[in-house]
Amino acid sequence: MKGKTILGLLLFFMMFLIPFLSIGAKIPDKTDKPNRSGFSSSAQPQQPQSQLQSQSKPQSQVQSQQPQSAPPAVQNSAQFKILDTRSNQVVTVDDRSFLYGAIVTEMSPESQLEALKAQGVAAYTYYSRLREQERANPTASLKGADFSADTQGWKIYVTKAQMQERWGSRFDEYYNKLTQIVNAVYGQVLKSGNDLADATYYAISSGNTETSEDIWGGKRTYLVSVASPGDIFAGGYQTTVTLGAEQFKAAALKIAPKASLGADAAKWVGTVSRTAAGSVKSIEIGGVSVTGNDARNAFSLRSANFTVTCKNNTFTFVVKGYGHGVGMSQIGADYMASQGSTYKQILAWYYPTTSLTTINT
Repeated sequence: MKGKTILGLLLFFMMFLIPFLSIGAKIPDKTDKPNRSGFSSSAQPQQPQSQLQSQSKPQSQVQSQQPQSAPPAVQNSAQFKILDTRSNQVVTVDDRSFLYGAIVTEMSPESQLEALKAQGVAAYTYYSRLREQERANPTASLKGADFSADTQGWKIYVTKAQMQERWGSRFDEYYNKLTQIVNAVYGQVLKSGNDLADATYYAISSGNTETSEDIWGGKRTYLVSVASPGDIFAGGYQTTVTLGAEQFKAAALKIAPKASLGADAAKWVGTVSRTAAGSVKSIEIGGVSVTGNDARNAFSLRSANFTVTCKNNTFTFVVKGYGHGVGMSQIGADYMASQGSTYKQILAWYYPTTSLTTINT
């Protein structure tokens, strides 16, 4: 009887303690890891950050207001020479400072941290390649510069002072985040074999990136079509442009002066050929074939991935994406980062067959 009493007491104490012990137990992590494609296999779509819309709350990584410094090992021996198109003067910028200014002219500082790292590597690679080519074969109009930039228009590069002026009270917050990014990726480039990759990028894809061969005619093994499904959730993914018949005609004649545009506007647009990713390769206007890129520019469309219809002498363009579509989609990169992909995974996805390398700086 005594043994049964002791056993009963032990069972009582075990039942009492178990709930408290479970409080400290680790809950299993059910977060999906990115699969081979770089996207979470079951994650629900989220609205990505847009370089055109930067109203969302900053990432948690930028909460500290204490300025971060570069690692002691970083040297600033390399420099870019940039022709400022507003002042027509050549300015010299060390590579590290250039990286700060190049990132924020392309993406909002409120974008995902890993996406901004990917953007930093892509931009540094792209402009390092231009620098290498220009110094081997200078262009007289650049006046000794590696390339030109509109700093006042926030195109390609801006200074720290310009960031302070635009960001105001949020400067320290954003600049600290940039420093974290630059410290992580400074000196890293993408290479194809022994050559710097032509690491092109743009704002929003149509859902699939384009091959360089389809858009520009030059084949590159790493600028091929890959899926970029996160883009379709961006606010600027689909846009519409409406033109009256006379507006359409005036624009069309600039790229196809021999086009036959008769009385029936509904017959002006003929056969359309497309790339595998959906962009217009060529379109017949008044019996004349023009490229999709020429049509995009003539009709002020965000991309060459469009459809056009005519009703009651009014032309309606429905456009998908924003930019040329070749290489890394910035919105797609931001979406991948929001789903847990690292900048290395993002770069490997948008520039397949390239290798991430650190160059001497």
